[in-house]
Amino acid sequence: MITNYKQTKFDLTDKVAVVTGGCGLLGEEFAYSLLSAGAKVVIGDINNKRLKQTADKIKNKSNLSDILALELDITNNSSINNFIDELLNKYKGIDILVNSAAIDPKFEKGSKLSEFTTFKNFPLSSWTESVKVNLTGTFQLTQAICGVMEEYGKGSIINIGSNYGLVGPDQKIYRKNDNKNQSYKPVVYSVCKAGLIGFTKYLAAYYSGTDIRVNMLTPAGVYNNHDSEFEANYSKKTILGRMSRKEEYGGSIVFLASDASSYMTGANLIIDGGWTTL
Repeated sequence: MITNYKQTKFDLTDKVAVVTGGCGLLGEEFAYSLLSAGAKVVIGDINNKRLKQTADKIKNKSNLSDILALELDITNNSSINNFIDELLNKYKGIDILVNSAAIDPKFEKGSKLSEFTTFKNFPLSSWTESVKVNLTGTFQLTQAICGVMEEYGKGSIINIGSNYGLVGPDQKIYRKNDNKNQSYKPVVYSVCKAGLIGFTKYLAAYYSGTDIRVNMLTPAGVYNNHDSEFEANYSKKTILGRMSRKEEYGGSIVFLASDASSYMTGANLIIDGGWTTL
């Protein structure tokens, strides 16, 4: 069911919204929510094979068709420029940017947990790869899109953070009950998400005196076929006693993208079930 945002401050009719990492669990949900609020949505993802499939899935779910899927590598300036050129060939300007593309080591069923090593054994190559995407790539893509937003003097940029950018991971939740298998959420993920907080505040301050707003959405663990042991361990750390559902972030994205949050910039909207309260 599509929420009726028409003629409210949440109405995004005719706004052009870019969602990077559009094929991801949350990226897809963000795109669906923005489309439902009336936006013209452009999803970008490095996974070209899944782009059309994801776009079709969102169209079928929403019964709306104003979605464009374009290949995008946020670490490659040529790819970024091609993405923006193709977008502007169809739409006039860019009103909303959701920086959802990221490398996020997962603990779902089928994950190669042996890759999540101790700090002393964490490979430099993994550090470099994550920083390249999660920080440098976000900078590159945002820089290019800000150039478009500046022409119109208005826009909403939403960076996607994590509760692990606010507090350190509790590594005990990644330990199996037999105490023989201990995996670790990697150091680089926390560092990158914490870095995005500084990036958000810097950009918000930089665009002082304009109508370009920059905020952050900080979600926490989203259930996605996790094993019951991990789900139970994680849930104990939250006030609400459970992991989040992807659908629970749609309203926050629409809020941050729309005029409903017109007096909000440089802020971090935390939706983590109370994880960082305890």
